[in-house]
Amino acid sequence: MQDMDFENLDCLREECGVFGVYDFDRNPVAPTVYYGLMALQHRGQESCGIAVTDTQGPKGRVRVHKGMGLVHEVFTPETLDGLGYGDIGVGHVRYSTAGSSTRENAQPLVLNYIKGTLALAHNGNLVNAPQLRRELEHDGAIFQTTIDSEVIAYHIARARVKSRSVEEAVGKAMEKLSGAYSLVIMSPRKLIGARDPFGFRPLCIGKRGNAYILSSETCALDTVGAEFVRDVLPGEIVTITKDGIQSDTSHCLSPERQARCVFEYIYFARPDTNIDGVSVYHARLAAGRFLAQDHPVEADLVVGVPESGNAAAQGYAQESGIPYGTAFVKNSYVGRTFIKPKQKSRESSVQVKLNVLKEAVDGKRIVMVDDSIVRGTTCGRIVNMLRRAGAREVHVRISAPPFLHPCYFGTDIPSEDQLIAHGRTVDEIRKEIGADSLGYLELCRLPQMAGGRPICTACFSGDYPIDPPAEDIRGEYTR
Repeated sequence: MQDMDFENLDCLREECGVFGVYDFDRNPVAPTVYYGLMALQHRGQESCGIAVTDTQGPKGRVRVHKGMGLVHEVFTPETLDGLGYGDIGVGHVRYSTAGSSTRENAQPLVLNYIKGTLALAHNGNLVNAPQLRRELEHDGAIFQTTIDSEVIAYHIARARVKSRSVEEAVGKAMEKLSGAYSLVIMSPRKLIGARDPFGFRPLCIGKRGNAYILSSETCALDTVGAEFVRDVLPGEIVTITKDGIQSDTSHCLSPERQARCVFEYIYFARPDTNIDGVSVYHARLAAGRFLAQDHPVEADLVVGVPESGNAAAQGYAQESGIPYGTAFVKNSYVGRTFIKPKQKSRESSVQVKLNVLKEAVDGKRIVMVDDSIVRGTTCGRIVNMLRRAGAREVHVRISAPPFLHPCYFGTDIPSEDQLIAHGRTVDEIRKEIGADSLGYLELCRLPQMAGGRPICTACFSGDYPIDPPAEDIRGEYTR
């Protein structure tokens, strides 16, 4: 039995997930939102929530239930029944940074303002949230949370006072927002989706019968039996009413200026998701093939670190001709460890997360494929686990380039001095983690892996599509 006793856990924090439904047949949407959030659970495991409204009921009446924990922990048949017969609903799963893991910061946010009520779910991070917050506070706004999602909601509400419609107010707010955001917004009679002009975060449209759906990932559409219609374009605002879908593309950038987060393809999204026409599974297979081409090695077995390393490991095996196998048994009842807000909680979760299958690795030369190395702690521990299980050699292959720079758009990559690759050569990192060899995905391979889509590579290259903020907002303002 191999155990894991990690200190200073080496990990990335997840994104959030958003989901919305408008059922024109006026069927209750809360159960559909619930199952959609279940499919998006990998994007956030600290809190979740659902808000619904009835288009034929009292205007502005919103029922909401949210709490700390997994979707199936927060929602019961009774709480879903308590949400009533709302035919429009929005849902959210969230992770947060330490210090902001509270029920008050759970989403969707429900905001009552002079012209009505809106409920908002947000995935992403603004780089100018502090400035926007100070501007609103100067005008008398009183904030209830520390999340930049509330900043967005207030700016929409303020713009709504001088706008003909909610969607027009969303457009005016977007002119002030800088950073990453995919939004699902519910007003008393409309469901609205919006995506930042760079397209950092995914958002798509689905249809099931006479119901339209907005979702962070296509896998959630599959879960609720909906057909994929299309992706929301970067910069687009889509408005769903009883009359159908309307589109506003006036905020869209030219394709060459777009900058999708490449880590959606490498790690964040489920492998059965398609983002902007690119299969996440095929992207990870391609990353593995590129690793085999650029960093070949003689070995007996290729294995992936579950779960996001598995597809890349398959690609490496296919390209290299080395057999693909299973070396790790994952405890399916342990959530993604880095979602936990406290370091001690993360460590105790990791200890029961993985076990090495000794019979598969004993006496063999192993190629171990993982998605990233952040601080190096976790990777070093896993290499050591394989050696203790009898592996003769351990060759580490990483399906991303080295992390060299922090991210300000929603991925909590630590400051540069905490990144193992900062100031070290690849061989120095290899020695640090105890591997026989180490190979990273080459930076030039990323556009190929992402199907030629324009991507953000700032955490690897330092080339930020938006100027980093003058003040470090990471950890203070979160989703």
